[in-house]
Amino acid sequence: MNEFDLISRYFHKASQPAVADLGIGDDAALLTPREGFQQAISVDMLVSGRHFFADVDPARLGYKSLAVNLSDMAAMGATPRWFTLALALPQADPQWLDAFSSGMFELAQEHGVELVGGDTTRGPLTISIQIAGELEQGTALTRCAALAGDDVWVSGALGAAAAAVAVRVQGLALPAAALQACQDRLEMPMPRVELGRALRGIAGACLDISDGLAGDLKHICERSGLSADLVASQVPVHPALAQLDAETRLHLALTGGDDYELCFCAPVTQRAALAALAAELALPLTRVGSMLAARSGALVRVLNDQGQEMALNSGGFDHFSAAA
Repeated sequence: MNEFDLISRYFHKASQPAVADLGIGDDAALLTPREGFQQAISVDMLVSGRHFFADVDPARLGYKSLAVNLSDMAAMGATPRWFTLALALPQADPQWLDAFSSGMFELAQEHGVELVGGDTTRGPLTISIQIAGELEQGTALTRCAALAGDDVWVSGALGAAAAAVAVRVQGLALPAAALQACQDRLEMPMPRVELGRALRGIAGACLDISDGLAGDLKHICERSGLSADLVASQVPVHPALAQLDAETRLHLALTGGDDYELCFCAPVTQRAALAALAAELALPLTRVGSMLAARSGALVRVLNDQGQEMALNSGGFDHFSAAA
């Protein structure tokens, strides 16, 4: 099939919600922002062998390709509306394309977000999605809005996705059921879009955890001109890691990537509101540390229960590191 047949067969879904004035079929989509709203726009690229294993289930890959972009919308408190897809393929495999597009559109339908355009070409398997969302003017969650004295919170539980990678790359041993749970977290992360919207007016700074909690929290510190302390025993480690030793569990939870949970900062006065929100969403929200005034040395420290700094590599994932 040629490029246009491929697009028409696998990516032109008439059943998608009609939120664009003009979608797939022309040189560009036409979108009308609503009055009083801002647009939030983000792009992510997934490269075979770097961001996913070559033998991944294509339906799960389609799901994850959109999920990581939805997670960016969640981190801003935005409602996702439209996305575009640029896809480089080694070959046009109908079975692979059918599974990939089905996984992607399943998640798109769940969140009411519409594919409005894109491009395809031949090349090493690479998936790039640009997503646009909207939110009321001036309500966005940003990385620069943390204040000294804020609590640091995270949603869900951390470390499982990184453990799945460690099994493949480093030979980490996990029981079969635990490995499956970790594999599910790696390949089908849950974008916290509803939580992100609910955090507006409660939280200040926010981001999604893609490269490890300790490393990603540094971005909030840098943008807000602050530092942070995390308490190791408060970090919510995924229960699938229960049989690993404590040091390995903590390392995976703090420095592993692909969690796609939200890390956010909120005033102490919002603790009751966040407890109520956790109950409403049936989603654990855990207070893991505090934002502090800027200091020399480490932007993010990890402390034990006695307040002593722990020696832990908290750099997070680096896409250009030879070891990554």
